[in-house]
Amino acid sequence: MDAIDRKILAVVQQDASLSVAEIGQRVGLSSTPCWKRLQKLEAEGVITRRVALIDPDKIGLGITVFVSVETGDHSQDWLKRFAEVVSAMPEVMEFYRMAGDVDYMLRVVVKDMQSYDAFYKKLIETVALKNVTSRFAMERIKQTTALPIAEAARSSAA
Repeated sequence: MDAIDRKILAVVQQDASLSVAEIGQRVGLSSTPCWKRLQKLEAEGVITRRVALIDPDKIGLGITVFVSVETGDHSQDWLKRFAEVVSAMPEVMEFYRMAGDVDYMLRVVVKDMQSYDAFYKKLIETVALKNVTSRFAMERIKQTTALPIAEAARSSAA
């Protein structure tokens, strides 16, 4: 991946609805070479998909909850079942296996406290959990989906 590929990635992270010609113009390429690079980035799995970002507040999903999960069972069977159950829950926006004192971290988006309570009950019914801690976000200060491509380029060159 070269500097032009990184520029293309930076542009499409900001606005994936731009035409190939517009992307090319912003990175200094004509349409055909830009299109070929985009196709290559998609084929290599660098660009995984193009989506529209939606304001959760404007569609009635105003509560964000960070859910820490601790388990007493670290077997592959338990993890497989837990991953299947949690991945199928539409309220879960992000799901990570963690290092440290928490085993898993979820970012959950719901309409209201009643909706979160229903989610919580569904979560604890499905698999055995040692501890579930919920932290409610009071204000979203920064949210981005754009990866720091310039920083990644600098650190990989060092």
